[in-house]
Amino acid sequence: MTLHIGKNIPTPTAGTQTYWDACHNHQLKIQRCSDCQHYQFYPRIICTQCMSERVEWVEVSGRATAVSYTVVARAVSKAYEMDVPYVVALVALDEGPTMMTNIIDCAPEQVHIGMVLEVCFEDWTDEITIPKFRPIAT
Repeated sequence: MTLHIGKNIPTPTAGTQTYWDACHNHQLKIQRCSDCQHYQFYPRIICTQCMSERVEWVEVSGRATAVSYTVVARAVSKAYEMDVPYVVALVALDEGPTMMTNIIDCAPEQVHIGMVLEVCFEDWTDEITIPKFRPIAT
């Protein structure tokens, strides 16, 4: 966990605490509307599809597809120097929503649009675990 000293550590809020608690338990949970079954990410107090206030947290498959990415070759600060090069990506969860994340466990030049991924987790502090994605072995 010391590798993350000085990095931008997320601060959970009342609206995101359930998400971060699930990540801490190595589960990926997002919101789903109880009325129209629409999945959404990032967390909101209403459904973005039908405006219902009946949103609930559900565990999702953790499978995703890379839809966009960039390779970061220059650290934004000293805290990230050991990570470069790294991949920042938008991934489409199988359930629909798009998340920004890192793709890990493969060389940056192997990442491609359409790459099938699965969630994995990095414990950054005793309280914060970060979801990242890695290629699914085929």
